[in-house]
Amino acid sequence: MNEIRRSLPVDEQLAILERGAHDLVTKDDLRRKLSRSLETGAPLRVKLGADPTRPDLHLGHAVILRKMRQFQDLGHKVIMLIGDFTAMIGDPSGKSKTRPPLTLEETRANALSYLDQCRLILRDDPEVLEIRYNGEWLEPMGYADVIRLASRYTVARILERDDFTKRLNAGTPISMHELLYPLTQGYDSVALHADVELGGTDQLFNNLVGRALQRDYGQEPQVVMTLPLLVGLDGVEKMSKSLGNYIGLTDEPDAMFAGLMKVPDPLLENYLTLLTDLPRERVAELLAGHPVAAHRELAREVVAWLHPGSDLDAAEARFRSVAQGGIPENVPTVTVPASELNPEGKVSMARLAVLAGFEPSLGAARKLIQNRGLRLNGETYLEPQGTLTLEGGSAVIQKGKDRFARVVPGS
Repeated sequence: MNEIRRSLPVDEQLAILERGAHDLVTKDDLRRKLSRSLETGAPLRVKLGADPTRPDLHLGHAVILRKMRQFQDLGHKVIMLIGDFTAMIGDPSGKSKTRPPLTLEETRANALSYLDQCRLILRDDPEVLEIRYNGEWLEPMGYADVIRLASRYTVARILERDDFTKRLNAGTPISMHELLYPLTQGYDSVALHADVELGGTDQLFNNLVGRALQRDYGQEPQVVMTLPLLVGLDGVEKMSKSLGNYIGLTDEPDAMFAGLMKVPDPLLENYLTLLTDLPRERVAELLAGHPVAAHRELAREVVAWLHPGSDLDAAEARFRSVAQGGIPENVPTVTVPASELNPEGKVSMARLAVLAGFEPSLGAARKLIQNRGLRLNGETYLEPQGTLTLEGGSAVIQKGKDRFARVVPGS
């Protein structure tokens, strides 16, 4: 969608918004809210809370940001709520142990990068985007305020949450501050008078607490909509930077295209549904055909969405060249300063891997070489302590199937 369509009939809005949703509590409530919005002209307030524990986003985050953009395109206001205060507590959802809390300064620094990346997908018009920080209302709360909030929910209901139950049965400690987290997040919905709250499937419990608290505070309960957690390129775990099974939201078109071509076949339907606007009939047609054609259309659709105007044919050609064992034409250049050379004019191959950004340290680079993960001019390189002469020429080093760097001598 490119234009804001405020007058779209309710059934058509529902068809767009329901696509890809896992939980919807409740559809009747959403229909009623959409009908009232259409009658009054007042947009719905759609909340997404995010604890900025990491500054970088990937396509897993894009799933829910895409749903927010759909609400915006239908004329509703989305609220990007940065949990600068709750991130200091640490959301225990899906965790088998307590997550180390962050400082307020860390959360706010991460938030700047987070918001910049969100704007790659969201409309940045104040009419349809509101950015808030829950420290606005949580930080001023006193001890008596916290006690009053805690009195509105029972321990038995908190312990109904699956991850708490598992930890309790396993004898794994649960700290008191973790029990307060769902209440704290739920109170955000009260403070913002949210009509709808979005979240991943792991946030269903927390979001339903917000719905219950709103009712207790005399507000109309929010609709809760959850989206599936995108499974990563390993085909097993949810997409995650720490697991290395991700495609970054800010990856270059070539890298993004190559990553999408590696999506495991069983996940194609999920990716095509959650990350594209392709009609259901087209998705079914692609899934019934050859997987390579489905991958190709997925890659072209997603890259065109996140990199408007990019050369899709060039990205595809680069992928095909690499897949056939070749070295693509457009390879990033890394200049090696003279200070990195030894007296014989040579440079350590491990150091080149670090300079190219393949690994963070010499130790990790040597391990990469030992594990046969580095190539030099298309050939596997096997000497962890080896060196290379660059004087008067250049070389191409490669990590994995699609990370390349042309290393050239500097002055």
